Amino acid sequence: MAEHELDTLKEQILRLRGNRSFYPEATIVVPVNAQKDLDNIPHLLSDLCRYGGRRRLEIVLVINNYPSENPPQEIESYLRAGLVTLGIPRIEHEGGVAIAARIPGIRIAQSPKILLFDADCRIPNPTALIDWYITKFEDGYDLAYTHVAYTDLPPGISVKARMFVHHASRWLRRNVLGTPTSRGSNYAVRKKLILHLYAEGRIPYDIHVGPTVKAMGGKIAYSGAKELVVLTSGRFFAPGWGVLIEYLIWRMGYYRRILKMKPKKAIPDQ
Repeated sequence: MAEHELDTLKEQILRLRGNRSFYPEATIVVPVNAQKDLDNIPHLLSDLCRYGGRRRLEIVLVINNYPSENPPQEIESYLRAGLVTLGIPRIEHEGGVAIAARIPGIRIAQSPKILLFDADCRIPNPTALIDWYITKFEDGYDLAYTHVAYTDLPPGISVKARMFVHHASRWLRRNVLGTPTSRGSNYAVRKKLILHLYAEGRIPYDIHVGPTVKAMGGKIAYSGAKELVVLTSGRFFAPGWGVLIEYLIWRMGYYRRILKMKPKKAIPDQ
């Protein structure tokens, strides 16, 4: 990162954080896979720095997956810019590495209100989205999420068909089955709650968070409003009808794999 870019980012982070005599009103935690996300994170940071509301925000990066003897220089650069930055060469995990990479950042967050995004996300309207999330916390919600769409999708009818099935199945689960469809690239959750669930082994993957919070009687908010959409990269989707058939088979097994919940437990005091 060039020196002038570093200085600009530092000014923006200082503006977002505001008066450090007060705790931030929300902490944004982003895991950054050093093997594939270091080129993506500047775009997400640029989006977040366009936030124009009045809330004090903290951003925590968890840069991981790199040789311990050769850490990426971005760790030092982002620290100098005022971002809370953790460098963890290897994330130990039993379930999904994505949620495991979020947990160290959540643990050190100064706010009890946690906003979670992935490094390859884009946020078209950060002011509306962040303010909506914080308002939902203030209204007593334990978990909140908004619509996730895709960018960088490869061309082809088979990919469009997969996207149709994907969004249709999420609508069905959310509106007909009443199952929350929060996903790792975009949701907000109370700090104490997610750390409690993770420590108990109840959320080995991000996709378990919504159903588990619901099973515990938590209060959950969703919005499909266009101004609150988050975009995530679809560059890894491969075209082809064979790939689509494999996806359909996987999707049909979703309910058996995911919806087997453990016995209900109450939401811990926040």
